[in-house]
Amino acid sequence: MSSRLRTVRDPLWNTIRLDETAIRIIDTPAFQRLRYIRQLGFAHLVYPGATHTRFDHALGVHHLVTTALRLLRERGGVPDEVWLDHEVLPYAALLHDIGHYAYSHALEELSDDRVPADHEEASGYFFDGPELRAALAPLGSDAPDRIRALIRGQSDAPLRGLVSGSLDLDKQDYLRRDARFCGVPYGEVDVDRLLQGMVLLQDPEHGLWELGVHEKAVAALESLLFAKYQMFRNVYWHHGVRAATALYKRIIEEAVRIDLLRPDELLGPTDEELLYEVSRRASLHGDDAVARRLARRWIPALRNRRLPKRALELPASELGELDPAPWLHNDLQARRRIEDAMAVELDLEPGEVFIDFPMKSAMFQLDVLVQRRDGAVERVGSGGRPGLLDLGRVTDELYRSARLLRVYTFERRALSAEDVLARLAQG
Repeated sequence: MSSRLRTVRDPLWNTIRLDETAIRIIDTPAFQRLRYIRQLGFAHLVYPGATHTRFDHALGVHHLVTTALRLLRERGGVPDEVWLDHEVLPYAALLHDIGHYAYSHALEELSDDRVPADHEEASGYFFDGPELRAALAPLGSDAPDRIRALIRGQSDAPLRGLVSGSLDLDKQDYLRRDARFCGVPYGEVDVDRLLQGMVLLQDPEHGLWELGVHEKAVAALESLLFAKYQMFRNVYWHHGVRAATALYKRIIEEAVRIDLLRPDELLGPTDEELLYEVSRRASLHGDDAVARRLARRWIPALRNRRLPKRALELPASELGELDPAPWLHNDLQARRRIEDAMAVELDLEPGEVFIDFPMKSAMFQLDVLVQRRDGAVERVGSGGRPGLLDLGRVTDELYRSARLLRVYTFERRALSAEDVLARLAQG
C-alpha cells in the first residue's frame, strides 16, 4: 500500500498526503470534473486570481479532516463508540462537493421546481455512478450511504461535525483559500489553533458525544465567524459578482423554460461545457426571440464581462419592516413579473432587469459544545455567551449590514427607491 501513497503540493497546506482509497476516488471522472468547476463561480470577473477550483478545495478539506482525526486520536480519553464512521470521514471530506453544479452555488439559488436540488442532495447523481461506487467498494457496500449521510448532515456519528457543523473543516479551508486567491486579507482564520482546540465532548443534557472546542480556542472560532462575514460582504456578495450571477441564472432559467435544456442536464457539465452547450443550442433556434437573446446578447455579454449595471442599491437597514427576501427566493414567477414590467418601462428587453437580495440564513451558524477551563461543558448557540463568545450577540446586525438589495439593468438606467420598494411590498 505504501507504494500507492501520493503527495500533492498545495499553496495553503503545503504537502497533502493521499492514501490508496483517496487516489481511487480522485481518479474517477466524477471527481476529475471538479477541476473545471470554479470554487467561486464568477468571482474571477472581479478578482482575477479567483480561478481556483472545487478540486483544490476538496483536497484541502480532506487534508484538514485527516489531520483533525489524528490529533483527536492522540488525545484519546473517549470510548470506542465515539469513533463510529471515522474510517469514511476523510472520504466524506473529499467528496463533500461532488454534486456541485457549473459555477458552484449560483444555480442553487433558483427556486424553480424544474431545477434540481442543492449540491449536497444532487451528490446522489454521482454516487450512483459505477466508477465512484467501484472506488468506494473496499470500504464496504454501505460506504456510499454512510458518506452521503455525513455530507448531508444526517449522520449520527459523533465525529460528523468535522464535515458538517459549526466547526466543520469545509469552512476552515474555503475561507483561507478564497481569501488567498482573491488577494484579500479578510478570510484569515487561525486554523491551527482551532485544530489544536478541538475536543470530543459529552452533551451535558443528553450525554451523547460530539465534536466541540476547548475554551482556549474560542477566540479562533470567533475569528472564523468574523472572517465569514467579511468574505460575504467583500467578495461573495460584491456587486460585480452578484451582477454576473444574476445574468447567469437568468440565462439558465430561460434555457430551461424554452426547452433548450432539460433540468436533469444541469447535473454533470463543467462551467464551460454548460455555457457552451446553451450557446450552441440557442444558435440553432434563431427563430425564437429568447434563443436569439441568449446566443447574441446575454451569453456574449457574460463571456466578455459586459455585466448588468446597478440601477439601485439599498442597504438592508434602509428597508425598515420590509424584508422581501423570502418571497423573492420562493416565488420565481412573481419576481419575474415585477422584473419584466420594470424592463418594459425602462425600454429594455424582457429579462434584462434583475432584482438581487441574497440571503444566507446560516452565515453565523453556531451550535457548539465548549469545554470551560474548569472542565465544565456547555452548549453555545447562535446568541453566543457573554464573556465567552460575545460575537454571537451582534450577528443579526452583522448579517443585516452585509446584505444589499440591488436592482441591475442590462443597460445603464436609474430607478427610484420608493417605486421599487412599493412594487416589492405588493409582492
